Amino acid sequence: MSPVIEEHARARLITDGPLTRPVPVDLRYDATEDPRTVHITLPGGTDWAFGRDLLERGLRTPIERGAVRVWPCGRTQLIVELHSTDGVEVFQFEIRTLIRFLARTRAQAPATATPSDGTPGKRPSRTTPAATTTRPERGAPATRG
Repeated sequence: MSPVIEEHARARLITDGPLTRPVPVDLRYDATEDPRTVHITLPGGTDWAFGRDLLERGLRTPIERGAVRVWPCGRTQLIVELHSTDGVEVFQFEIRTLIRFLARTRAQAPATATPSDGTPGKRPSRTTPAATTTRPERGAPATRG
């Protein structure tokens, strides 16, 4: 089985207007790159990388880390709010889609994904600190580090 898990999903872009619109997103996990990080790629190729534990915890309770906020919305929806210099983007996901994706990532994650202190989801300081996300500047191509 390939160490990269990629799932195409639909989210609803929440706007100030009365209507939301569905948008395609890609959920990606690469255990060889960083076993604690997931990626959400938005339309236009913007890639957000953040701790897998942020999504897992956000399924149960509101959580904020850096420029990302996640919280459950009823029993079937999850809100992901992304802050950048360009503004705020808010997406609504079906919880079952994220649960399925996260289950696949847990099955693929190496046994070393949990630090020796037993605290799940801490990101190594390899390229970015634990409390930050990565997002390319507008117009710049998404890159893998």
